[in-house]
Amino acid sequence: MRRKAGLALGACAALVLAGATGAAAWNVGGTERVGTWHDGPGVARTPVAAEQMQPADAADPAAPPAAQQKPQSPRSAPSAAAEPGETRRPGIPESATATNDGRQRVGELLRVDRLLGYLGKGPRREVFTYPGASYVKLHFNRMAMLPGDYLTVSNPDGTESYRYDAPAVLETGAADKWAMSVTGDTAVLEMHRAAGVPVLDNLLGTLGVDVDRVARGFSRTEQARQPEGQLTPPQQQRTGREESVCGADTSADAVCYRSADPVAYTKSKAIARLLINGTELCTGWRVGPNNRMLTNNHCFTNSSEAYDTEVWFNYQCASCGGYDVFQPTKVWGAKVLSTDHTYDYTLFTVDNFNAVRKFGYLQLDTARPARNQELYVPQHPAGEPTRIAGSLGERAGNCSVADPNYTGYAANSDVAYYCDTEGGSSGSPVLSRATNKVVALHHFGGCPNSGVRGDLLAAKLRSYL
Repeated sequence: MRRKAGLALGACAALVLAGATGAAAWNVGGTERVGTWHDGPGVARTPVAAEQMQPADAADPAAPPAAQQKPQSPRSAPSAAAEPGETRRPGIPESATATNDGRQRVGELLRVDRLLGYLGKGPRREVFTYPGASYVKLHFNRMAMLPGDYLTVSNPDGTESYRYDAPAVLETGAADKWAMSVTGDTAVLEMHRAAGVPVLDNLLGTLGVDVDRVARGFSRTEQARQPEGQLTPPQQQRTGREESVCGADTSADAVCYRSADPVAYTKSKAIARLLINGTELCTGWRVGPNNRMLTNNHCFTNSSEAYDTEVWFNYQCASCGGYDVFQPTKVWGAKVLSTDHTYDYTLFTVDNFNAVRKFGYLQLDTARPARNQELYVPQHPAGEPTRIAGSLGERAGNCSVADPNYTGYAANSDVAYYCDTEGGSSGSPVLSRATNKVVALHHFGGCPNSGVRGDLLAAKLRSYL
């Protein structure tokens, strides 16, 4: 029987303005996090993936338009009255690129038009609320701020907050910047003004920050309706009935094995949830002790795409079968070092590596996998907090090497197994129970599921690791 997983948020069961180049670091203060704004390398930037960019008012058909909603709690929508310096305009539908096969869709884009202006006193504030959303991510298309001013994007209680400083020199114009997502259904955007900076009123009227898009993470119910996101081998003809949970689903929250299977639980800390282009998901993991991450080539292929990817570590349930998740540590993807379609891998780095070093790393097994070798797979299926398929004991079920010479994109390139995976599991490590090393990089579903052989990847990536 196939389990259709729900997205499990709360349910486990200095800005760079237009014309500026490079990346400006965030400043840290209080609960504010460290990260980086990105200007992608000189390659074509891919559009953010979504079936259809919706107007903000279409987020919840049963809810009133955002401008009519009244605040009810810290998670409420913004009030009807704009605060001083704000301008609100209705959202407009806009088409966008369809989701690529192999990446699980976990959210949608909403087109908005919210301006935080400079006229008036005190911080400017705007609240973006989408009831039930698993995350909220803001995009800025205009930034004109005075030196010394800064923005914060946070959740309502401030436990997750990101600060973005204006550059030292005043710049104005268009921008193309995504903020780091805020976990939960509400993001609070505030502009903070430096004290004692004299500015002419006619200049103030030209300054402001404009949010034109929001990526809203699906609720559990919406996620359950999303189609399977996994690829199947090219030689396997798709029927639309492929399943990647093979038989009864024996995977479980990683934390369920903290005592019963501590090695698997510890190894699962090295994997990360990749939020790609704001609305799509794969899994990635640290390979080796240096700043190296591995995922699939079909997840992304170049540094520009890596720059638009959030890498979430420690997105795990806090208790077995509970409803709380750990607050993830989020960093940006950085540089793609190597990628290959045939072996379906992308090796990349992350910004602020020191923030995630503590979660440990995995190693590729240089030995060729053997038939019946027992396996386990830590992963983020369908966007859920970390789950493990093939845990120690009876729950391991059929998670073992079924065919060590399986054909993927090339003859004998893959290892086949019946470990349970789902859309979003692409890029997960498949580990040997005997060695606790990675024997395959998962990429295909369809029962059997399969991954590129770890020994082949170890040989290809030796100079990078």
